[in-house]
Amino acid sequence: MTDEATITGNVDERLAARGMGELADKMGMVITEMTADRAVGSIPVEGNRQPVGLLHGGAYVVLAESLGSMAANVHAGEGRYAVGIELNASHTRSATSGTVTGVCTAIHLGSTLTTHEIVITDDQGRRCSTVRITNLIREAR
Repeated sequence: MTDEATITGNVDERLAARGMGELADKMGMVITEMTADRAVGSIPVEGNRQPVGLLHGGAYVVLAESLGSMAANVHAGEGRYAVGIELNASHTRSATSGTVTGVCTAIHLGSTLTTHEIVITDDQGRRCSTVRITNLIREAR
């Protein structure tokens, strides 16, 4: 597992300057693509497992919420920010090793709400979790 979260590739400059936060750092999250329409990131399974050796369900959710919230904040733009108001996750397969990758795709990019779907797959490309997040866009004070 890496010591810090990493932001590489096609990523909004504001996000790169702000970073991803302590939890992403602890999980070894790597973001490789970030736009309002599409975001891609991954986490290692090792270090994020539950006691029986499976990737913790909450780890899938943290990856998904991070991708969806960051993409919503890119859409919100300067002087505005997005906050998560609803999240739904369905875990359909367990990962026990390697890396899982989330691909976040915009479903709706409105002036006050965004909705993204995040599909998380294992190293073999098998879907492990599907997450939907809705974010509220607010004016910065």
